[in-house]
Amino acid sequence: MTSAVAPAPLGRLYLIPVPLSATADTLCLPPDTLKQVRELMHFVVEEPKTARRHLKEMGHPIPLSQLNIAELNHRTPSDALSGLMAPLLKGLDMGLMSEAGCPAVADPGALLVRMAHEQGILVLPLVGPSSLLLALMASGLDGQRFSFQGYLSTEAGLRKTRIEALEKRSRLERETQLFIETPYRNDVLFAALRDSLSPATLLCVASELTGAAQMVRTQSVAQWRRESAPLLHKNPTVFLFLAI
Repeated sequence: MTSAVAPAPLGRLYLIPVPLSATADTLCLPPDTLKQVRELMHFVVEEPKTARRHLKEMGHPIPLSQLNIAELNHRTPSDALSGLMAPLLKGLDMGLMSEAGCPAVADPGALLVRMAHEQGILVLPLVGPSSLLLALMASGLDGQRFSFQGYLSTEAGLRKTRIEALEKRSRLERETQLFIETPYRNDVLFAALRDSLSPATLLCVASELTGAAQMVRTQSVAQWRRESAPLLHKNPTVFLFLAI
């Protein structure tokens, strides 16, 4: 009588944060995170060029040309996702990296994480910077109840309607609302928030977090209206408001 062959062990999926700005990776990431990244040979990343730069700065001991770096972003066809799982299914550990900050948060990497759970693969988040939590921490707004709304519509009328609806929700639930935007549209979103929200609502702009040009400022919409718009340029920015 032959005994059943035990299934091959699965690899582990590590979620690797990266800096939010031009700050060096070794200054933003703790030693244990750096140590784990340096032991990996397989990666799924949002943009290979950026990922290679981060891996070099993290001091990966293997030449970058010898690493297995696969791409997962908005251009990746849905039928290619299963192929990205191949190293994990062969028992090899793999790292997931976003373009900035934490992977799988407002990031296509969430699809890979969901698939890993479906396959029974262990998912291990590593410690590193999160723009949303850093912004919330520094805003002075309510951190007991908050909701991340991702990207708002680029159509002006729909965006205004959504902002007004979320302001009502914020006032009713005492809930901080968080948003992000493609950096080159930061100024448009700021203007929409400033013009659509009630004067007493508190609005925070948290830009270039952890970077040399970091700016976090919270004040009422009425105060924002009396001043020139902040110089956001194309810096990654989180917007937050709380209706009071």
